[in-house]
Parts: sequence; structure tokens; C-alpha cells
Amino acid sequence: MRWRSYVAVGDSFTEGMDDAYPDGTYRGWADLVATRLAAEAGPDFRYANLAVRGRLFPQVVADQVPAALAMRPDLVSFAAGGNDVLRRGFDPAALVSRFDDTVRQLRADGADVLLFRFADVMARLPGQRMVAPRVQLLNRAVGETAERHGAILVDLYADDTYLNPLLWSTDRLHLSAAGHRRVAGQVLTALGVGCDEEWLLVPPHPEPTPWLAARAADLRWAGRHLAPWIRRRLTGRSSGDLVTAKRPQLGPVAD
Repeated sequence: MRWRSYVAVGDSFTEGMDDAYPDGTYRGWADLVATRLAAEAGPDFRYANLAVRGRLFPQVVADQVPAALAMRPDLVSFAAGGNDVLRRGFDPAALVSRFDDTVRQLRADGADVLLFRFADVMARLPGQRMVAPRVQLLNRAVGETAERHGAILVDLYADDTYLNPLLWSTDRLHLSAAGHRRVAGQVLTALGVGCDEEWLLVPPHPEPTPWLAARAADLRWAGRHLAPWIRRRLTGRSSGDLVTAKRPQLGPVAD
């Protein structure tokens, strides 16, 4: 296997929310991928995960990309922009331009780069009319950039399996443990590396919820997840303000 080092760059998607280890820290698809690559490559394999929840695209590019480039990894995963499309001040032209330039930089030293077309998370969230076109624009730019620079594309948007609510956590925004396993399986498939077949298994789709019960669930979700998100937006805070990268340096996966 040609990869001896892997650096993951991004936000909560790559940090691993909401797939927890027994100690409460987050695992996620990138850790699963790194574990499988290490099993293939042997004890010399090294892994870093610089992703931090809540980070906007400019923050990822300014803080994480230079650190990733300095490590000179064989493989980089870059997933950013999901938080930006939820903001009122979203500037699609600026993001698309910087996205292309960033991938060009990551590819310049010969690293293989993983890019993602995001799954349709808006199917179960408010604001779909405003946000869905932004997600489609970002996904289109990701696909075009991958083709232009020879990056490896993982197309989650084309996978209708992610419409199953059991692949998402209770906040409806982050993946569940089953969702992260599926992403890991799709990444490894794109890399041509085998994975545990169970990672690609899909939980049975739940039965439709009666209308009153569904509305009650919506109200509980709004109080527990939507209201805190709105408060953070109004006060200029982020869920990642006090969070640092879980694996800031290249090291053995077993660390």
C-alpha cells in the first residue's frame, strides 16, 4: 500500500461527532479509515486529525491546511464548507475559488487528496429552501475540483441511504455511529482498500412516526439542539471555541 501517512482536515464531520469511544471522545470515520490503513501499511503508518467542530471554511484553510502541508503526508482528506452554508453571510463565489486553490496546494507535493460531496442532511432540518441550493452548489464545486486536480471523490450525496434517519444522531446534523461506519467503508472503497462488510450494512428504515408524535419529537429537538445553535449564532460563539484537534501531530494509530 502506497500510503504511509494520513492527515484529516475539516470540521465536526471529520472530528467524528457523534460517534463516541467508551471514554466519550469522538472516533468517527477518519479514525476508522486510519485504523484500516495502518493494518495494511504496518507499524510505520502515521495519522493526524486536525479537524475541529464548528470551524468555518476560512478557519480550516488558515489553521489546518498549513499544518497539514508541513507534515507532507501521503494522503489528506479535506472536508469543509458545511458550516458556512448555514450562515447568512455565505459567499459562494469566494468559497468555490478558495476551495479550488486549497486542493491545488494539497495536491502540489504529490499527496493523494480525498474530497466529499456532502450527504443530503437538509432533508430533516428547517431552512431547506435557503440551504439546499447552497449545498448543491458546494457539492457541484467539489466534484469539478476533484476532476480538475485528480483528487479522489467520495460522493455521499449520490447515496440515498443517508436519507435513513438512523444514520444520523439525535441532533439531525451529525452522523451516528452507523453513519460514520458507512462513510469509512465508502472512503476505503474509493481508496481500493477492503473494509469490514458490516460497515456498509444499513439499519432497517424505521416505521413512519404518527403525526402528533413526530411534532412532539420536533419540539424536543428544537429545544435541545436548534435553540442552543441559534444562541451561539446570536452571540458569535461556536461549539468548537474551547476545542483543539484530537490528534495534532502525526503518530501511530494505536496512540
